[in-house]
Amino acid sequence: MILELLNIDCLGQPLRLEASMAGWQVLYWGGQPVAGKNADGNAEGDFNLSFQLTDGRTGETIPCELRFSLGWQPFHFDYQLKIADELLTDGERTVKDIERQQPVVEPKVPRQFSMVGLLSLGMKLLKSAKVIKVVLAGASLAAYSWLFSLEFALSLIACLVVHEYGHIRAMQHFGMKTKGIYLIPFMGGLALGDAKINTRWQDVVISLMGPFFGLGMSLLALIAYWVTGNIFFAGIAAFNSLLNLFNLLPILPLDGGHVLKSISFSMNSIAGLLLCGAGAGLGVLISYSFGLALLGFLLLIGTGEIFFEWKQRHQSHLLPLDRYGQIVSAIWYVVTVAGFCAVMIYLAGTGDDLLALPLKILNS
Repeated sequence: MILELLNIDCLGQPLRLEASMAGWQVLYWGGQPVAGKNADGNAEGDFNLSFQLTDGRTGETIPCELRFSLGWQPFHFDYQLKIADELLTDGERTVKDIERQQPVVEPKVPRQFSMVGLLSLGMKLLKSAKVIKVVLAGASLAAYSWLFSLEFALSLIACLVVHEYGHIRAMQHFGMKTKGIYLIPFMGGLALGDAKINTRWQDVVISLMGPFFGLGMSLLALIAYWVTGNIFFAGIAAFNSLLNLFNLLPILPLDGGHVLKSISFSMNSIAGLLLCGAGAGLGVLISYSFGLALLGFLLLIGTGEIFFEWKQRHQSHLLPLDRYGQIVSAIWYVVTVAGFCAVMIYLAGTGDDLLALPLKILNS
């Protein structure tokens, strides 16, 4: 894992420190490496990187020294920068600082025309065209109304919007710019952000806040059913629970798959590969049992993501979850799943065949 730990001004140029959990460290000044150490397994403790800089005005060589204390789980980083044996600056960085930083992105080399590049361009146009949101929303409403009814279509879209809005709010909590919500016919919804995450905790929160908002909607619909006795609200609570529970399956690229990936790859890479592979195996079993071609397609995407994560495990820029974060993430996931199951079990006990249908699907 490679992470940007520090980026400060030093003699008019950015001084940037990157490090990995394998012990690799590189210190850049003005974009050029000036000091560092190899991946020797020594990744935590007190470190001292000495280097020399040249004053652009006088040509004088200036001795410099960066001292820092680093811990990964839990994360802490304290530093002191000395120039010519005089303290220039010091400070500390926390997980909150890492979450909100904008890592330096190396300039991309122009590539020749390819289908991948064409698809990438198409996605960029999709993300930047606000009118597409309205078109896709209208197409979704028309498609679901044609298959079912207008009332069901409006209810389904409301469930999707609430779910995706949970993802949007989580992104905004971390100071990330968002592109908004896109409703895609027969595919559900998509919340797009305009910035990359820096920590596994961000991945967990953004992934779980969608279903968490969905759970809130199911509970509100259940309360409305108790107050009014209108079975329409009970139907929303039941089918919204099933929809969100499906999204919590531990399969990439579903929300549950992202949670599993973040927890497992924070333990170690082998556990991540085995657990995510087990999740994919579960998905294969489900898709085979129900003949779900769409789920099979998602599994192909998720399996590719697992393999990519495995291949890039030493180059990932994501700060892993500490032990506390792993436990909190797992409990949050289990409680959310249990909440949806409780709603479905309660409504199935009312004796209405339609309200019992989501639980029958789950049991089968």
